Amino acid sequence: MKTKLLSMALFAFTLTAFAQEDTATKTTAVKMVPSDDDDENNKINKQKGEPLEGMDATWWNGGDRRSKQTLAGKYFTPTVMLDCNYTYSFADPIDNTVVGSTALARNNEMQVSGAYLGGDFTYKGARAHIVTQFGTRSQVVPRNDYSPYKGQYQLADVYRYLAEANAGYHFNVLHGINVDAGMFMSYIGLNSYYQVENWEYQASYTSDNTPWFFNGIRIQIFATKKLKIEPWIINGWQSYGMYNKQPGVGGNITWCPNENIKLLTNNYYGADAALIPSRKRFHSDNSVLVRYFNRKQSKGISQMAFSLTGDFGFEKGGGVNGLNSDLDTVGGRTPKGPAQYFASVMFYNRIWFAKNKFAWTIGGGYMQNPGRYLVLYPTGQASPLPNPSNPTSSAGAFPYSANPGDQFTGFDYSTNIDWQPNKHVLFRLEYVHRESSVPYFAGHGGVTSPTGYQTSSLTPDWKPDLIKWEDRIIFAVLFRL
Repeated sequence: MKTKLLSMALFAFTLTAFAQEDTATKTTAVKMVPSDDDDENNKINKQKGEPLEGMDATWWNGGDRRSKQTLAGKYFTPTVMLDCNYTYSFADPIDNTVVGSTALARNNEMQVSGAYLGGDFTYKGARAHIVTQFGTRSQVVPRNDYSPYKGQYQLADVYRYLAEANAGYHFNVLHGINVDAGMFMSYIGLNSYYQVENWEYQASYTSDNTPWFFNGIRIQIFATKKLKIEPWIINGWQSYGMYNKQPGVGGNITWCPNENIKLLTNNYYGADAALIPSRKRFHSDNSVLVRYFNRKQSKGISQMAFSLTGDFGFEKGGGVNGLNSDLDTVGGRTPKGPAQYFASVMFYNRIWFAKNKFAWTIGGGYMQNPGRYLVLYPTGQASPLPNPSNPTSSAGAFPYSANPGDQFTGFDYSTNIDWQPNKHVLFRLEYVHRESSVPYFAGHGGVTSPTGYQTSSLTPDWKPDLIKWEDRIIFAVLFRL
């Protein structure tokens, strides 16, 4: 009964949500304007054809904190970002491996999570956006995409070092229409792919278990100054290739009634189960951001805002039955299968101090996912398709199960302190607690081998040490030019 009530509430939220695009995409036409504390430029660029003109978007969760683009040129504006982190797990796994995160990879070591180089090219309406990626995320994020195992050419390696790469044309119609093709950052899950844009470092389950990228065609229709409508035709759910013969379709609706409110809805439909074309997926992602206090010149509290995101989706057909389990075999009938759905929520509140030089964020989330179809497989425990060349292959004789009907629920909470001496660099200290209903996180024994090294042989009785909780501290240095 509780599950049904939760499903109905999230579905109602989906129907009533209006939207705005996730600002993780660098191709958004949002015109960033100077903050009150930015003395170098107090003028608003009145360039025609850009929605949200004159609005301050620097406070958004998942948005660019800069008041204007750096080193902007007539034909090319560069993008340079660097994400370095050190994290300590209180479980202290012997192999230093982080499990269940797309932001982190290694414990007890200073790591370069992401080094991003690229930029935007424009000429007479023609446009291209390219961002390369290096660091641990180039290994961590693609590991949950099985589409490269269909056919040849090792798509995971071909695209691994590209975060974004798309090109298209801008039409001066309405407030602007962009038609682009290539690889884009996903809007689902609110958070940006780039940590320098997020309020928290370790994303809640809602973001970390939904896609970070799409590969396909995107049309951005800026209908009014405050509204954007955006359809997609894409290969699939965080997939470089297409699992079956049906592409994924979806879209985003964006609405900012004023600069203190951001509303968004994203919806997706596709066939993303390899070799099971009859299994269809629907997912809806909805967020609201509200800045409820704004006094940027204050030496005390300068801004306060919150973000709330609710996601709901399901898979049906091919042995699973969406929202309700159907396991009845009475009378010789064929059951439709167990329930297979995703329901999650996350909430964060952020308070800025000292003219936005410091900020404190606190929040967390909850996820319910029977069937585990959107759960990040534990590192080294992942694949239903064991293969020595597959970085997601199961280790040992005890692979992590993700069969229909396997239950998974989890919750998390975190808090951090940020120091941003200027708009180009941010220092973050964060504490995170995560729990799950089944053993999932790396325990002291790790997930690699009895010694923690890949060179050690696996004995027949060895299995990864998975536990139900995780406490960690994260220190990050985030740079953007």
